[in-house]
Amino acid sequence: MAASLGRVCKSGLLRTNYGSLFSQQTHNFSTANQWSKGRKALLTCLGVTAGGITALIYALEKSVQASSGAHVPDYNWSFYGLFKSLDHASMRRGWEVYKNVCSACHSLQYVTYRELIGVTHTEEEARAIAEEIEVEDGPDSNGAMFMRPGKLADHIPSPYPNEEAARAANNGSYPPDLSYIINARPNGENYVFSLLTGYCEPPAGMPMREGQYFNPYFPGGALGMAQVIFDEVVDFSDGTPATASQIAKDVTTFLMWTSNPEFDDRHRIAIKMVIIMTALSALTYYWKRHKWTTLKTTKILFTPTTKK
Repeated sequence: MAASLGRVCKSGLLRTNYGSLFSQQTHNFSTANQWSKGRKALLTCLGVTAGGITALIYALEKSVQASSGAHVPDYNWSFYGLFKSLDHASMRRGWEVYKNVCSACHSLQYVTYRELIGVTHTEEEARAIAEEIEVEDGPDSNGAMFMRPGKLADHIPSPYPNEEAARAANNGSYPPDLSYIINARPNGENYVFSLLTGYCEPPAGMPMREGQYFNPYFPGGALGMAQVIFDEVVDFSDGTPATASQIAKDVTTFLMWTSNPEFDDRHRIAIKMVIIMTALSALTYYWKRHKWTTLKTTKILFTPTTKK
């Protein structure tokens, strides 16, 4: 009797536990399934949103480039490539072009004279160039400002005291600073070179206002800067023939350096990293072969066992 009662109670207890456990697992599975569907829907919405934003940005960029003037051709610059560096002789000539031509309107306010040392000039040459300008300094012991010759730590000055004076001297147009002009324009080096050498007569039906000049590479075609690059407009100190294309090439190379002063250092570090990673990869491969050679060459024989 006791044994029969125990079996009945035990079976009832088991039925009760298994039933509640099964219902709990079913509920958990249903909740997890619903959470999985919600997460998938959330990820899908995020993916669609990200794709739409990316497409919008791409379309806006293309529309801006399409309205930025004629297509700029790509030139084979000497500094293109991982193992290439800037042409320092060309950069020195580019400084001469900036100093004698471009500095009349454009500034290099983010470049100091000491940055020219070891790049385009020696320290003595850079100091002599800096001393050609007069810089307001002070106050002195009497509280008065005074003028002094430039130092290596001084920035290359602007030709105008303020923006209003610059606009007044250029028919309302403000000459941009050239320190980072290459990075400020898409395909900057090719754009600057094409702009400097691309002046021509305006097409029929496109009148130019007074003080405007037609350049197909400038947005809208009407440019407030007159053509300043001509053959023999400067005399290079190293005797290089000063053709218009050579002048434009050298000043573009110089502006490439002002926009990317770490250009050569970045390439030097990249070359070192390639060499180091190649050596480490070869060493890792050799270590892997050495460590796994025993396992790779081990023969495992399986002999059948006979039943007795």
